[in-house]
Amino acid sequence: MIPKDRYMKRIGKFQKVSFRRFQEDWEALLSAKIQADIRAIYQDIRLPQRATSGSAGYDFYAPVEIALQPGEGIWIPTGVRVQMDEGWVLTCYPRSGLGFRYRLQLDNTVGVIDSDYFYSDNEGHIQAKLTNDSREGKPLVIPAGKAFMQGIFLEYGITVDDAAQGVRNGGLGSTGL
Repeated sequence: MIPKDRYMKRIGKFQKVSFRRFQEDWEALLSAKIQADIRAIYQDIRLPQRATSGSAGYDFYAPVEIALQPGEGIWIPTGVRVQMDEGWVLTCYPRSGLGFRYRLQLDNTVGVIDSDYFYSDNEGHIQAKLTNDSREGKPLVIPAGKAFMQGIFLEYGITVDDAAQGVRNGGLGSTGL
């Protein structure tokens, strides 16, 4: 029998962002809805992991309780960054059960974390904007520490005449839009 991970490429490593980065991003987003001890939230961050040896997705865990009424959205700084080999991308999706039951969506449909994002001024802090798009009027509650999003590493190619020379410095829209 072939060992299960014999053909799996090990191309990345999840890490926490610095406390300073996490604190700045959380303070920019805190509202009356989420009032919490930022240091305690940071200390409890769980790095993404796969649930089973056959899972493609790495589960991201809610750093705080997420409560969304139908049609409501929220921005979640995860406290996580990922260093990965060039030629790979981390794509992020809502957990399928949450999407199926609540129509939980990432507002940009699929999150794309490029390999050079790790080196940005924001430390490559992975953040998610979620919306409960339930059409059945279902409120959604995700307890702190429960999986809400999954990331899948994908290898990609470039065109033979590619000449990209840009350098990333930032997150959303940092390359022009």
